Amino acid sequence: MTPADQHSASHMQVRDIHKRFGHFTALDGVSLDVAEGELVCLLGPSGCGKTTLLRCIAGLERQDSGTLHIGARDISHLPPQARDYGILFQSYALFPNLSVEQNIAYGLAGSGREQVRARVAEMLELVGLTGSEKKFPGQLSGGQQQRVALARALAPAPSLLLLDEPMSALDARVREHLCTELRQLQKRLGITTLMVTHNQDEAMLMADRIAVMNQGRVEQYGTPQAIYREPATPFVAEFVGQGNWLPFASRRDGHAQVGDLALRLPEQANGAASGRLFCRPEAIAINPSEQQDNRFRAQVREITFLGNRCRMSFELEQLPGHPLLAELDPALLPRLGTPDIWVALPSRSLQVFA
Repeated sequence: MTPADQHSASHMQVRDIHKRFGHFTALDGVSLDVAEGELVCLLGPSGCGKTTLLRCIAGLERQDSGTLHIGARDISHLPPQARDYGILFQSYALFPNLSVEQNIAYGLAGSGREQVRARVAEMLELVGLTGSEKKFPGQLSGGQQQRVALARALAPAPSLLLLDEPMSALDARVREHLCTELRQLQKRLGITTLMVTHNQDEAMLMADRIAVMNQGRVEQYGTPQAIYREPATPFVAEFVGQGNWLPFASRRDGHAQVGDLALRLPEQANGAASGRLFCRPEAIAINPSEQQDNRFRAQVREITFLGNRCRMSFELEQLPGHPLLAELDPALLPRLGTPDIWVALPSRSLQVFA
């Protein structure tokens, strides 16, 4: 089932959630639908409200207004233990004096001893830690502790999994590996998941859909591809990935005037008479054909080697003092030859923001 198909099977509904702390508005009318089996990332900078929203859904904070539903159940005012979710924190929150099996079994109180033992074994196999039952958290690496915390969250078979910056305490290589493993596990279990992160790479790697949050609001909610390729607001364009901005003062005949340059706009561009043009670095063509639109002479200022790609800083001859970025294949470097090159900002890659 694709995310598009899932939207008709909404598992969680967040409606018009408001939350204030004194004079500070943490959440300002947030609404979301999360489909059954979907992984949604709440992405944004510190203080944007993403963790507050997760805590409201978990019942760890009480919203000032708005409603929360899981399936047909209104959980808006239920205590945390009645909301049927598992939660994984940034700090793991394992009990250091309990063994791995005791930590995982903690949420299975009330079940029979054999049932608990079987479920713990199943969870350890699921997260790849079979044989670690008797170890204590202090004997495990950070990645292994995170796996134990995940097993504990999944042990009661919740209908919803909440992840609060679950990878931020891990180094980059372990984090990327665990992100991939967690995503595969989530897909296999089909468990509806809501994850908070400030790391756009994590969001892009894992999410079916991303809610980009800013100042207590959702600025855009869509697939990773839509968020990156068609940012709805300047904030989303700046926060997700790299980009170039060109202010324009006027437009006519399908062109925007940027300094001494007239840039052809895409046919579907909005009707703003002035504003800013946005273009991703990888969309800029280096030494394009003469037929390419928006083709200009440029001066290379700096080239940074990044392994599988290079990032080039340059200025258009007719727009000095306004550095732009392009990304290119390292194989193109020998063919650049001189700092004087041609570049093109294809009209199809330009977005207009009023």
